[in-house]
Amino acid sequence: MAMESQATVDDRPARRGRRALATAAAAALGAATVLVAQPAAAAGVSADPWVSEVPNNPISDVYRFTVPSAAVTEATGIENGLVAVQGNFGPGKAWTDLNTGANGPNLTATLGPLEPGLYYYQYAARPAADQDAVAFRNPDAPQEVTSKPTYSTLFVSGPGAEWLEDVDGGGALETLEYGKAPRHQGEALVWTPPGYDEDRAEPYPVLYLMQDEGQGYREWAELGRVRQIMDNLTLAGDAEPMVVVMADGTTTGVSKELLSATERRLNVSRDGDDRAIAGIGRGAEQAFETLVAKPRDFANVGSFSGGYEADLSRGKVKQINAATDVIRLYAGNVTDPGYDGTVALAESLTDAGVDFQSDGSDPETGATWDTWQKALHDFAQRIFRDVDDEGPSEGHLPFVEHELPATGTTPTPWIDENGVVTFEVGPEFADANNITVWGNFGPAGSWPRTHMVRQADGSWRLSLAVDGGSYYYKFVVDGVDHKDSGNPTTVFSEPTWSTFTVEGDTLRGQYTAQVPAEARGDVTVMSYTSTAGGQERSAYVWTPPDYDPDRAEEYPVFYLQHGGGQTWTDWIEVGFVDRILDNHYLRGTIVPMVVVMANGNGVDFPTEVTTRIAPAAEEQFNVSSEGDKRALAGLSMGSGHTLSTLWAYPGEFGYIGAMSAFGGPPANADVEAINEGTKLLRVYTGDVQDFTFGATMQLVAAMENRGVDHELAPVIPGPHSWDVWQKAVIDFLPRLFVEGAGA
Repeated sequence: MAMESQATVDDRPARRGRRALATAAAAALGAATVLVAQPAAAAGVSADPWVSEVPNNPISDVYRFTVPSAAVTEATGIENGLVAVQGNFGPGKAWTDLNTGANGPNLTATLGPLEPGLYYYQYAARPAADQDAVAFRNPDAPQEVTSKPTYSTLFVSGPGAEWLEDVDGGGALETLEYGKAPRHQGEALVWTPPGYDEDRAEPYPVLYLMQDEGQGYREWAELGRVRQIMDNLTLAGDAEPMVVVMADGTTTGVSKELLSATERRLNVSRDGDDRAIAGIGRGAEQAFETLVAKPRDFANVGSFSGGYEADLSRGKVKQINAATDVIRLYAGNVTDPGYDGTVALAESLTDAGVDFQSDGSDPETGATWDTWQKALHDFAQRIFRDVDDEGPSEGHLPFVEHELPATGTTPTPWIDENGVVTFEVGPEFADANNITVWGNFGPAGSWPRTHMVRQADGSWRLSLAVDGGSYYYKFVVDGVDHKDSGNPTTVFSEPTWSTFTVEGDTLRGQYTAQVPAEARGDVTVMSYTSTAGGQERSAYVWTPPDYDPDRAEEYPVFYLQHGGGQTWTDWIEVGFVDRILDNHYLRGTIVPMVVVMANGNGVDFPTEVTTRIAPAAEEQFNVSSEGDKRALAGLSMGSGHTLSTLWAYPGEFGYIGAMSAFGGPPANADVEAINEGTKLLRVYTGDVQDFTFGATMQLVAAMENRGVDHELAPVIPGPHSWDVWQKAVIDFLPRLFVEGAGA
């Protein structure tokens, strides 16, 4: 046995014994809110010099990848190709592409905020969109993953990932070579616990771990963070001090030679009660094969995303139940390829009468190291000790059969009750080389591209577990954008985009969910004559469900504007503001109001809104013309329209909202009239990923210098995106037409 330097340790006889039993501790979960100042977090740790946390960002854990263009050519031979950062940055830690953009001599991509945990990634270059990618890593970064030499890692510390962090006083990670010298037959990685004593009278229990097909056994430490998990558990007293052997299960799993070498060179027990075995996928199958073949060899068995098919006789079942303490099944959500096998295994064990425990399906992640890290963390606390609770981890779902609709079923995407979304492209693209789903599924609403998988019939599918909220996406087939033809939704300003919503307990998930039909407001189309050549234009108008056109008191009215490249349909078709309004109104958090979403393109907007849009609304709807009963807000270009109207016509709109804003007060602005006539001026922005962030900060500084009364809302994590603007309008609406509703 050797440290990573491959030094050798002396052989010695193993010692046998028993150990005391202990109980396990439970972990608590925390929650976060939106539109409050974000606390600072510890910086991520990466050995890759191309990765850094974005400086001077009000939001923590946003990272920038900076790749020299020359380094891409040197590593891949590809000039002027398409370069992406590929990693587990997608929803549910799915593997996804984050495209880079030119920034001087470099290519950059920005992503975050990233939730605490371990991320693994590589760089990839394509000569063209329809050609295969060539993966590479920063040549100045160390090789971190033995079996995947192009991988690098980024560890983000913070709440919820404490059990994955390095800790002082931990155990040792060493290499064990076994078989006859000089040509050893095999190699394993061994973790020994803190304070490991090779002369301890009582031998240590031992856990053997095996990898899945396509993995390397060292991935348990390099991506699974075995050392950190076991160090934290052992030092906290939440796991029995044990030895962990990461075996190379490429062929036979835990072989006799490995058992012999482990027990000869380490102070571990040879008693089956003191042994445990677990594995991922194929490794899980090998663990069960071992259990069935020799039930007394391992009293504790863990299956991580694995299955096993075999008929068990009554006699064999009796042997297994008599010899084992813990048999526990783990799997990710239904995106985990091992999910179906785990469901089948659970059913067969139940039918056979085998005593086992189910940790259930982890709804957050699929076939990722995040899933298996959590599985190991749970399993290690349950072996070699008494544990009262044999049920699943908190929030896990029961194992039930999961079937997708038949190919060609419409509409798409398919969304199950747990928020797993499945996209499909038909066999008309069977000959494509590369198809991705490009949508706002990334951290804080960013737009990664996630690869679809070709099916046997030539169709392509992709399943993702997404959080609650509204989403927009398109298919990119060998570099060409395509709309999901099976999705009936439309985005007028972007014909290749489609949309869908997922209910959930996130802020956007709650406010973009459909309310009951009887509680919904009406959305109608208002026509008006524009100043743009006298053309007839349209606006969407939302009225509350109990709107009364003959009410004696006119309704307050909110004029809400779109951004550049958009039009009057976008706040409904992409922003789902009608649902946001419905949910607010149902909760009683907004006053009854009318909301008008007009076309702001190609006009002098201050003139357009005051002489055409507002008069048309006042003529066709029961809305007020008084400044203190009118609000005006917009995103990006719409914020410029909003502010230019405020500067030109102070007091005409008493409530002002500017999202991803720019444009300071002009020299001739009447600041006194602006302050006198404005009840609320509230500014919203994303973080530095929002390309107007700098302009927004300049606007705020200019207003401060000129003495314009205003509020700057807490920075919203995310880029120039609908996720940011939806959160902004969710926050803004309850403040309208309410005295003293500022910050």
